[in-house]
Amino acid sequence: MAIPIRNTVFDKIKEAKSLTDVELQKILLKEEYEIPNAKFNKILLDLEILGLIKVSWITKEERRIEVVIIEKEVDEIEEQNKEVMEKDYEASFPGIDK
Repeated sequence: MAIPIRNTVFDKIKEAKSLTDVELQKILLKEEYEIPNAKFNKILLDLEILGLIKVSWITKEERRIEVVIIEKEVDEIEEQNKEVMEKDYEASFPGIDK
């Protein structure tokens, strides 16, 4: 089963973290993926809509493509609750010493 070209494009962007559309097309051509401009733009648009990449214009002819890094927000109260629940669970087994 073939990997969809969108996944391949995203993998190349993820490897580079940040690159231009021209650089990305060169990388894809080196690996023998020749994508028409319309399809290339559609793939970038799909990835941006999915929230996986960010595309911004550098010049009139060139775009910067960056991977969106999703940082997981740490909820301190949730972490404390989790620790208390783990301690309560361990304490529910009488007679077992560590």
